[in-house]
Amino acid sequence: QVQLVESGGGLVQPGGSLRLSCAASRSTFSINVMGWYRQAPGKQRELAAVITSGGNTNYANSVQGRFTISRDNAKNTVYLQMNSLKPEDTAVYYCNANQYVPGVGTRTYWGQGTQVTVSS
Repeated sequence: QVQLVESGGGLVQPGGSLRLSCAASRSTFSINVMGWYRQAPGKQRELAAVITSGGNTNYANSVQGRFTISRDNAKNTVYLQMNSLKPEDTAVYYCNANQYVPGVGTRTYWGQGTQVTVSS
């Protein structure tokens, strides 16, 4: 029902910045929560940041103070501004969206993933 299209990944040197974008297709029901997960090779997928439709945010300790998540509800788009990037930030970043459907429950959608590589 909802398709997520990601963009903005790439190669950056340590200390550099990237901005990820994720646009959700229109749906009958609004998307309540959007976020970014990341997964490095051989590691578990972990939550990097989430944001509610009301603008409340939460960050993983590892990215706190360096990453900023935001959203444009009118555009159904979530962003992740990543500053002061470190090699350990290297991972595939996945956009995530949660949609509450009355009488059904929460539907979860995932983007295709975008590679972020931090290397000198």
